[in-house]
Amino acid sequence: MFLSAGGPPRAVERKGILDLIEERLRYVEGFNNYSFADMADLCLVPDVIIPLKFKVPDFDRYKGTTCPKNHLKMYCREMGAYSKDEKLLMHFFQDSLAGVAVIWYTNLEACCIRT
Repeated sequence: MFLSAGGPPRAVERKGILDLIEERLRYVEGFNNYSFADMADLCLVPDVIIPLKFKVPDFDRYKGTTCPKNHLKMYCREMGAYSKDEKLLMHFFQDSLAGVAVIWYTNLEACCIRT
């Protein structure tokens, strides 16, 4: 109940706007659509075995604005010592990406990445 003839107080209006923004964020972010019960489901490459002394090379990061074939060639050359370990190559590929390219890659489903 409002006693003012001029409408609801500003604090109430702001609260309503804040609630609306939070609701939209939950919708955009897919609130409650993620099941984190099994962390293994979040892994893009399951069962990857990382060697004890493995150090991720310092990659030139691909941002989606240059030639993707050249980026893949450079990535494979940097990871050459591990070329026989396909899971390791797939797992660390995300470390060679930046910007929209890494967003694209991390949003892929594991079933979309075969090799």
